[in-house]
Amino acid sequence: MEETKGIDNPAFIPSSPNLQHHSPDPPAEGEASKLLSPPIPSEEEGASAPPPPRQQEQTQSPELEEGLCGWGNFTPSYLQRWNNPKGFLFHYCLLALTQGIVVNGLVNISISTIEKRYQLSSFMTGLVSSSYDISFCLLSLFISFYGERGHKPRWLAFASFMMGLGSLVFTLPHFISGKYELASEYKDTCPQTRIPNFCQRNITSSLSIYLYVFILGQMMLGVGGTPLYTLGTAFIDDSVPTHLSSLYIGIGYAMSVLGPAIGYVLGGQLLTIYIDSDMNGNIDITEDDPRWLGAWWMGFLISCFLGWSLIIPFSCFPKHLPGTALVRAGKVSQAHQDENISRFQDEEFGKTFKDFPASLLILLKNPAFMCLVLSTTTEALITTGFATFLPKYIENQFGKSSSYAATLGGIVLIPGAALGQILGGVIVSRFRMSCKEAMKFAALSSAASFLLTMTLIFMKCPNEAFAGVFQPYKGAESIGNITASCNLRCYCSRSYYYPVCGRDSLQYFSPCIAGCTSSNTIDHQKVYYNCSCVGQKKRVLSTVEGDVIDAQAGKCESRCKNLPIFFAFFFATVMFTFMAGTPVTVAILRCVFDRQHSLALGVQFMLIRLLGTIPGPMIFGIAIDSSCVLWDLNDCGVRGACRIYDNFKMAYMLVGISIICKIITISFNVFALLLYKPPSPDKSESNQGGDQGINLESMSLKKIPEENISKTFQN
Repeated sequence: MEETKGIDNPAFIPSSPNLQHHSPDPPAEGEASKLLSPPIPSEEEGASAPPPPRQQEQTQSPELEEGLCGWGNFTPSYLQRWNNPKGFLFHYCLLALTQGIVVNGLVNISISTIEKRYQLSSFMTGLVSSSYDISFCLLSLFISFYGERGHKPRWLAFASFMMGLGSLVFTLPHFISGKYELASEYKDTCPQTRIPNFCQRNITSSLSIYLYVFILGQMMLGVGGTPLYTLGTAFIDDSVPTHLSSLYIGIGYAMSVLGPAIGYVLGGQLLTIYIDSDMNGNIDITEDDPRWLGAWWMGFLISCFLGWSLIIPFSCFPKHLPGTALVRAGKVSQAHQDENISRFQDEEFGKTFKDFPASLLILLKNPAFMCLVLSTTTEALITTGFATFLPKYIENQFGKSSSYAATLGGIVLIPGAALGQILGGVIVSRFRMSCKEAMKFAALSSAASFLLTMTLIFMKCPNEAFAGVFQPYKGAESIGNITASCNLRCYCSRSYYYPVCGRDSLQYFSPCIAGCTSSNTIDHQKVYYNCSCVGQKKRVLSTVEGDVIDAQAGKCESRCKNLPIFFAFFFATVMFTFMAGTPVTVAILRCVFDRQHSLALGVQFMLIRLLGTIPGPMIFGIAIDSSCVLWDLNDCGVRGACRIYDNFKMAYMLVGISIICKIITISFNVFALLLYKPPSPDKSESNQGGDQGINLESMSLKKIPEENISKTFQN
């Protein structure tokens, strides 16, 4: 073994290419041997006997293997500037950003276009959306268990490959299904004769076979996302001092929150391009035409290249960053104290699959860990529910268009979540919170978000005047039916929802339902004339020629002015909700044994998906459907989507579910705080460095302050 020369700070100096194990070695070699060796009766016996610590150190070297950035013997100097926690965090953020763009951005904004293009039912597209979570749940435990002792950066290189491949597979139906064929144009005004009934029951389109391709692509994305949030987070926590871990994790999670915002913006812009981009100049329809479909597939191709561009950077990182051994030596174990401590004193425990059930059972028996995990599941249920239906809530409560509501929802939800993640990490890092202090901070943040959630119930809006639903037609006294004597001769379709605002300030289901017989486009605004159902003039609009406009396309302007104050309180609610996320993650990593970090995160994210992100949209969807007052009916008389909702009932249902979940979250955070048993000061001092099997006292590192170690990562 070559002799090292003048190493002042091992965290800055990478391992020699010829040195497989680089660990801090402050004492001289002879002195270290004396410290590590058992009591020696005589100097001669000590000289002749082989030193046991050498054998122990060799068995530990694979666990603490540090090295240069590169591949094999190819370790150019320009790569070493990235061989540190900040360099790894940069690429981790890029991968988290890519994952958020694809899974939570592009998929969500493209799903309605995919549904129309390939004639899929809502159940089928819901299955596509859930395939990511299903794949994640099936693999998270096994990947996190095997990856704990493996080469975590290479696992992330594999994750980058799978994300790129999943994005590419997701685009395949566009390239192999042929060009999109326009359907016949639908006349939105009142037809003079009955339109033939095109009722078709139990007919499955040949295009629906591509459902399985979409599911395969989503499951590949799930395979790629699993190592990112389990092994990647654990690798960051292992590589930086305790008080910096929360800051790094908060930044990484904030990037995963910003990803959907970029995905929505990117996907929204791409949907303004015709689906077959090479025919953009050869079509005669615009985006306002119901037959228009946008180029949903372009964003996934871009994401494919983004994911694959990160394969090489992750593959060049070493198994452990330089200085990891020194960082571990400066950490104090805060694991929950129980009878399983002796298990982790055995270096062989956890290396084979036979130890997987025992290791999993240890986590499930950790009351503090389980309470923290369950608190995150209820929060995930709320956040995914609102992330899915917030645009619908804004659209119906405040009378905004669907595109405008989606934009406003993104402006509030995404920045609030990202700011909360970063603030949570900064506060925990700034005050150097212990595991118990992080639990208290998470409980306080959840309590603040609970109080803010309760205020949202007072920001609901009254139901808008809608003809036949909340207001009677002219000359009628009853409500509950959009069909009236004034539009019976029109034979309107209930499946074509295109709201218009009449000159009587009533909103109508469609121009046909309003009894309009002619239309025109003025300054990019479609207007309608001769509407038999529109009542007496309350406002007069006329064209240059003097024709009186009976109705205009779009909803009537909302009379509710609560939108600004709703956004202010909702932004604060989201910020405090996500502010608790980073402290909870830090507390989870602290209250379990060091060799269980990845598995603990695997259990957490599996339960988050099983109990949170999968049922969350379903529960919110059922609540919203229960507030529906007017359903869509197709030509066969089969009920479709809901068109009109009761604003009061919707607000009470959604806010009520959120309040119940917030109470459960706070309860689990308090239970975790009460059930957590930190190590005694004497025990934590002797267990400094975690359960990695390093005798810190014999390495003369027990008294190294963590502040000195952390200076390495602040320069």
